[in-house]
Amino acid sequence: MMVTIVLPTYNEKDNIVDLIAGLKTHIMMPLEVLVVDDDSPDGTWKIVEDCNDPAVKVIRRSERGLATAIDRGLKEAKGDIVGWMDADMGMPPSALPDMLEGLNEYDIVIGSRYLSGAGDDRGFFRVLTSRVINTFAGLLLGFDIRDYDSGFIVLKRNVFDKVPFPSSGYGDYFIEFIYKCKRAGFRIKEVPYVFRERKKGKSKTAPGLVDFFRLGSGYVARIMRLRFSKQ
Repeated sequence: MMVTIVLPTYNEKDNIVDLIAGLKTHIMMPLEVLVVDDDSPDGTWKIVEDCNDPAVKVIRRSERGLATAIDRGLKEAKGDIVGWMDADMGMPPSALPDMLEGLNEYDIVIGSRYLSGAGDDRGFFRVLTSRVINTFAGLLLGFDIRDYDSGFIVLKRNVFDKVPFPSSGYGDYFIEFIYKCKRAGFRIKEVPYVFRERKKGKSKTAPGLVDFFRLGSGYVARIMRLRFSKQ
């Protein structure tokens, strides 16, 4: 079976080569890496192209957006198992063997920051935002998911036969996708890992009060729509 990992990127020239090397080190199955780059000014897409690696494909777009980038990669993925993760090295490739092993019994495996043995090494406001949103999502949506906005996942491709990927939003797309997968009856497992703050490059989300309220309000609105939707 082939594994496809989708990497949405914007200005990740300092991390992308190390991340791809980590994926190739830790994933022992046939591997396809799809780098979906939003025309990074720092030339992330060119760095990947210059690697000339047949297992790695670059999709260079003129638009920007996290969920739309993942959606584009999923549409072109060839793997029987697909997954996606951030490209800033916060999500360690070393967690993927345990996540992939979980697919022997489950349909979806999430890398979770909020289980025993896990952790979140980001700044105060980013961690606070995530924890508040996860608590709110758990209370309203009712499923036993600890990391509703993880963004670190592997799953069997046939999941998309019943649950379309929600190609809009920032991290809130993940809440909708996991919620609908649970409602559809798919078996979901969470695997602990420690999220590390990036060491290279610049974060796309500024850890301040404005960002806290802007992103948080969008997440809350999406959770409310899911909770009170008649579908």
